[in-house]
Amino acid sequence: MNERPTPSLMVQGCTSDAGKSTLVAALCRILQRRGVRVAPFKPQNMALNSAVTSDGGEIGRAQALQALAAGVPAHSDFNPVLLKPATDQRAQVIIHGKVLTDLDARDYHAYKPRAMKAVLESWQRLGAQYECLLVEGAGSPAEINLRDRDIANMG
Repeated sequence: MNERPTPSLMVQGCTSDAGKSTLVAALCRILQRRGVRVAPFKPQNMALNSAVTSDGGEIGRAQALQALAAGVPAHSDFNPVLLKPATDQRAQVIIHGKVLTDLDARDYHAYKPRAMKAVLESWQRLGAQYECLLVEGAGSPAEINLRDRDIANMG
């Protein structure tokens, strides 16, 4: 017997700062008020500011706000890959809420298959706990030249 996947809705925009985070928070609240066990999910986020989760991890502040809107404790699975810019070319890489290392852009691209594994692990755990996942994309999904390496949208 095939187990039905958890229903999901992905919100994407044409650019960064298009309002995706706000829309996901609003949808979380609407569904929560209708009695749906809902969770936010942002596979990969680049943000300097973060929030501490109930499991002691670190996620983007927008995902912490979305969790509040959903009426659930913030958890590191809501944002499994967090990149905190260190310089123009380097970022601190946080996986499942824990600091992994600092990587430059080239080394991070080589690391992406492992980052994708972390994303899928979080996705599966959340799917087992919630009735609906609201997924927030990052940046623009229209850059088809990056699709083969995109773990934040539909890659």
